[in-house]
Amino acid sequence: MDNIKTLASIKRALRDKYAWPGGYPLYIVMADGEALSIDAARAEWRNVCYATLHGLHDGWRAVGVDVNWEDANLTCAHTGAAIESAYGEG
Repeated sequence: MDNIKTLASIKRALRDKYAWPGGYPLYIVMADGEALSIDAARAEWRNVCYATLHGLHDGWRAVGVDVNWEDANLTCAHTGAAIESAYGEG
């Protein structure tokens, strides 16, 4: 997992929905352990940035970006949409 602590790291995390190289699907790991899709994080850019940069515990603080390797049931905590997995069946 790549850590998110600065504005530059937030921008880098939201730049692509897939890891390069490999094309593996990415998602944002929130401080409370929930998963947030890249699309939802982009839509809630201001909330994510503010909470992350100020260390808030309001549910919007991002701590990392990771690949969803095999969890076919992983969903976005904000939208409820499925987050694609690299190798999970479903």
